[in-house]
Amino acid sequence: MTTQDVAKKWHQMCQEGKNMDCVNELYAENVVSQEMPNAPNPLVKGKQNVWNKGKQWYDSVEEYHSGEVSEPLVAGNHFTSKMTMDVTFKNHGRMQMEEVAVYKVENGKIVSEQFFYDMD
Repeated sequence: MTTQDVAKKWHQMCQEGKNMDCVNELYAENVVSQEMPNAPNPLVKGKQNVWNKGKQWYDSVEEYHSGEVSEPLVAGNHFTSKMTMDVTFKNHGRMQMEEVAVYKVENGKIVSEQFFYDMD
């Protein structure tokens, strides 16, 4: 798959709420996930560890109110998307979140993801 193909499939799966399936299908075994420096788990390596990080995040959500994922913008072997979420966390209450994610694709698989957001 080309980067455009991966980006399109990623967006479709996210729109359908299949984010964890996305990791299983579209991520390389050696994927690297990078959060902001002061976030929990700022750097995670390996597909299973990235999947576990995502599951941990979803397990911390009490209620998912709304969310949007923008159409991906592709440049070379990278794509980016803006994501917004309104969620209530079990231990932190309700939060509105906005972030930009950048993905790198090699050999038809996502090899890195990096998230940018404010840590207020």
